[in-house]
Amino acid sequence: MTEEIDPCRVFRKLARNNALANLRLHDAVARLRPGEFEAERTSFFPSIRATLNHILVIDWFYVDALEGGTLGPRAWENDMPFPDPETLHAAQAAVDRRLLAFCDGLKPEDLSRVVDIHRGSRIQHDRCDDVLSHLFQHQTHHRGQVHAMLAGTSVRPPQLDEFIVGDDASARKREMAAIGWNEAELMR
Repeated sequence: MTEEIDPCRVFRKLARNNALANLRLHDAVARLRPGEFEAERTSFFPSIRATLNHILVIDWFYVDALEGGTLGPRAWENDMPFPDPETLHAAQAAVDRRLLAFCDGLKPEDLSRVVDIHRGSRIQHDRCDDVLSHLFQHQTHHRGQVHAMLAGTSVRPPQLDEFIVGDDASARKREMAAIGWNEAELMR
């Protein structure tokens, strides 16, 4: 007997990976010494604070579009909405929950649905699965930059890739407990 393949499963898993990786990264950032969060560094964005705020506002932009909203460029009118790690982490966790709820509600036919992405002077039209793939890549890309910047601080960069496969269960226990998930929830 062959198990039916659910094409939405990969997006549910990536949304969970995203939330767990963000939690682990933000927990590391919360342990920075005064001045390290906002200190100028060499990267695409000039600080850990700027990079994490960028991840957040772009998440707002794309998650809103996926949900059918029209937020568009208003998402980044303030490119630094949260200057401190605590409120930034709370805002990131909130948008992570929205993305997870969106992915949990996906049906196979939704993957080819066209998403309207409001870009100010135009509306971009792309498939839902392509927008999700782009969003997860964007998050991973910039989390990697924060990870690298942490290497120049008092906090050791955390492991960010122990969340998807079953063998990672012991490595993700703390984050899973913090979010209130169990292994069955993660593996669905």
